[in-house]
Formats: sequence, structure tokens, C-alpha cells
Amino acid sequence: MSNLVNVPKNGSLSNSNSNVSFPNWSNWIDDLFNRDLPSVFTSNFNTGMSLPKVNIKETADAYLVEMAVPGLKKSDFHIDIDNQVLSISTETKDEKELEEENYTRREFGYASFKRSFTLPESVDDDKINAKYNEGILTVHLPKKEEAKQKPARSIKIS
Repeated sequence: MSNLVNVPKNGSLSNSNSNVSFPNWSNWIDDLFNRDLPSVFTSNFNTGMSLPKVNIKETADAYLVEMAVPGLKKSDFHIDIDNQVLSISTETKDEKELEEENYTRREFGYASFKRSFTLPESVDDDKINAKYNEGILTVHLPKKEEAKQKPARSIKIS
């Protein structure tokens, strides 16, 4: 950046160069946006989403996979099972365009993730279901009848 004010050796702040031009608003904005931004502003900025947090619970007759994924629609998810591997993925694209009299602003966004889980043999994969409610995707993985935990019982001695 050029010196805007010359400071003489006597320390006064009077401007000795009356031909100094201050940047106009447009040049200042252009300069601001044409600079290289520090990496803290550019790294991982609108490049996708991180892997969502998952809770896996086991009950007597099923496993529950709960995934925190707010801001999506249920149509954004793809849930597949192949060879005892459950895969949950999403891919979203967003494009916005705002046109005003003197400018056009376009914003693009893309986000995706994929999580895969190896299912135990005890899961009845024909009865798997899923629901999405208030930002939580829940996948219900029922156990096969023979794998369900049976209640404790007493055996009488004869």
C-alpha cells in the first residue's frame, strides 16, 4: 500500500504532498476482494459437509442407528443394503441467483457424505425401515426371531 501521508522528521502530521489521492470506495472494495485471503477463511469453506454424528443402540429385538443431519429433506437420503453392508448417503446441490440493477450475485453450494456399517447376521434385512424427523434420521434394524433376546424364566425341578 502506498504512503498516504508523509511524516517529516520534525514529527508533524501535516500533509506535505497535496497531490496524494485517497482510494475511492470502488477501488477499496476491489482491493479487498482481490487480495489473497488467509487460509483460515478459505479452508473447508462451502466444500461439503463433515460426517454426521451417529448413535447406535441395541435393544432386545432391534438395533437403532440415529444420525444427526439437520437441514435436509428425507428425499435427500439414499439408504442401501448390499451384502450385509448398510450405506447411508446424501448429495445436495444448491444454486441461488440474485439479480439487481447493477449486479448479479450467484451462490453455489454442494454437500455430500456417505456412512457405511457392516450389519450383524442377526439383522432381518427384509424388515429394515427408516424415518427422518426434526433433523434426526433413524434407521430401525430389527433382529431375526431366533436372535431376539428371550425374557428370563424360571425352570421348575421335577
